[in-house]
Amino acid sequence: MADRYLTVAQVAELLGTTERFPRRLIAERRIVFVKVGRHVRIPESALNAFIDANTVRPISHRSGSLRRAA
Repeated sequence: MADRYLTVAQVAELLGTTERFPRRLIAERRIVFVKVGRHVRIPESALNAFIDANTVRPISHRSGSLRRAA
């Protein structure tokens, strides 16, 4: 399956942010991007990888590790 290449505006919309945030990710080289002439595109797989890498998982509680109040 071919990867979709998203514009900065599309990435911002998917993340629920302004365009400034994906532009900062690009400037800081924190996300994979492709330059096509003057245009910048972000592969959908790179966006998904970025989201997965920055997703904070809940802590699973182990039995016996919780302390009780007196």
